[in-house]
Amino acid sequence: MSKLFLSIVVPAYNEEARIGAGLERLTAYLNTRPWSWELLIVDDGSGDRTVEIVRNFAALEPRVKLINAPHGGKGAAVKRGLSEAQGEWRFMCDADLSMPPEHIDRFFAGEGGRPRFDVSIGSREAPGANRIGEPLKRHIYGRLFNYLVQAVALRGIRDTQCGFKLLSAEAVETIFPRQRLLGLGFDVEVLFLARKAGFTIGEIAIDWRYEGQSKVTLSKGALGFFDVVRVRLNHLGGRYRGIRRAK
Repeated sequence: MSKLFLSIVVPAYNEEARIGAGLERLTAYLNTRPWSWELLIVDDGSGDRTVEIVRNFAALEPRVKLINAPHGGKGAAVKRGLSEAQGEWRFMCDADLSMPPEHIDRFFAGEGGRPRFDVSIGSREAPGANRIGEPLKRHIYGRLFNYLVQAVALRGIRDTQCGFKLLSAEAVETIFPRQRLLGLGFDVEVLFLARKAGFTIGEIAIDWRYEGQSKVTLSKGALGFFDVVRVRLNHLGGRYRGIRRAK
């Protein structure tokens, strides 16, 4: 197992307006923790100054690393980052930091300061969670999408789509070679594969603030609907057969 404790992977696409502040907040938090860490920014083919800002920041902080990727969507960027990460634990994190970085502590609330689950999901629906400033229409859409997810693919998980998730290195190395979906439904597929492989999954209550710059649109939501159905069809077609954790 790698001696590096935590890798944080941030997918970024045209994030010049907030990536600099996000890097400042994340590194300030990480420098208060006792862990060894790395912070991987996966640029998803941005056309703005995202790469320049990250590169300049990384020149001053060698634990921050830039991965240049062709534009393939969030799922592709997350897969690339988590697969190249070296940490014993690997955390996916949205660039908008709609969850305070300090809430990462909640993912390590098990015995000895370790996670309680192989896969921990930041949840806006778990008891104790708070949604701040979210428009009612967006909240209703999210709940309808989750009802679909639970009916078709993942019963018992109340929030699959929150962009903050922690996975063990073993879970990443087992799941992501089998990941097929790269669009809005990639979270559902990853969690479906985690459950099928026998990894423990738990939801972690977080405070989540709506930033007003969501890139989710109605058309993307429709594609997400079809992705969820594809997960079930892939399963029925045997495309996930044989996935098992090593121990």
